[in-house]
Amino acid sequence: MKKYLLRLLDNETLSSEETKEIFLNITKEKYPQAQIAALLTCLQMRGVSADELIGFRDALMETRIPVDFSPYKPIDIVGTGGDCKNTFNISTCACFVVAGAGYKVAKHGNYASTSVSGASTVMEYHGVRFTNNMDNLKRSMEECNIAYLHAQLFNPAMKFVGPTRKQLQFPTVFNLLGPLINPCRPAYQLLGVANLAQMRLYATVLSRLGIGFSVITSMDGYDEISLTGDFKIKTDNFEHVYSPEDLGFEKSRPEELYGGSTPEEASAVFDSVLDGTASASRTNTVIANAGFAIRTITPSKSIEDCISEARESLVSGKALGMFRKYVEINS
Repeated sequence: MKKYLLRLLDNETLSSEETKEIFLNITKEKYPQAQIAALLTCLQMRGVSADELIGFRDALMETRIPVDFSPYKPIDIVGTGGDCKNTFNISTCACFVVAGAGYKVAKHGNYASTSVSGASTVMEYHGVRFTNNMDNLKRSMEECNIAYLHAQLFNPAMKFVGPTRKQLQFPTVFNLLGPLINPCRPAYQLLGVANLAQMRLYATVLSRLGIGFSVITSMDGYDEISLTGDFKIKTDNFEHVYSPEDLGFEKSRPEELYGGSTPEEASAVFDSVLDGTASASRTNTVIANAGFAIRTITPSKSIEDCISEARESLVSGKALGMFRKYVEINS
């Protein structure tokens, strides 16, 4: 580790092979905690490179519990988190809208770190029991077009950096890895980020990983399409800034996206979107995110048609039906 730390102190970057080796050595407990803390601090102060992020990601994928969903070619819809906006579970709602529209979804999620209710929180609140049993996951995918992969069941190597991350009490490179380590290696990903610097970083990484992707950010700092103002989308061959009005939506107010102060309140908002009793702002936000997810899977379609598919899934009750079926077979 000493040679790597000296290079980082000289402001050098590491290769993906080197950061992969470092993390695999961490899992073998070859380094003292102080050196791991120094490594994470150096990377955070300078900013992680695409190569470094890919190396850590490759190590985690090598040590994961694998899931084979390759025949389904699913999409993952996820935000990086950390935008401190405390919105309701927009991406999780969007997953069921996309599933209701007939597309396969492999949602990788966890409990929230900066908001009241993460994806795992709202799932658990509804009685879902998490599993890494492949037969159960395949049944879920077959019967309701969606499987949920609770991160803690699939990435056992993260425990080797857990104590150091907790003691440091600031974000590290591992906060960036969550959206990149879905154990099924999804064919597509709609990834929400909180700023343009993260957009550039993740677009570079996802392009090199060969995933069909769309990276989105709201220009006012949301890590999803919030409809509170303009938002930007970037794929491997397309980049554009939209306003809500460009897509036929009215602008939302930030307070309308608030997710509540307790998991119970957050889950109630989640339910209201799927059962059709939510405000127009909440409903439209989910439709917009689901529409761009569908566009990621089917880039030959117009975004207007993809938004229409998402709206029909929600308004017709298909999304709610998929969610109820999912809860039924996963509880």
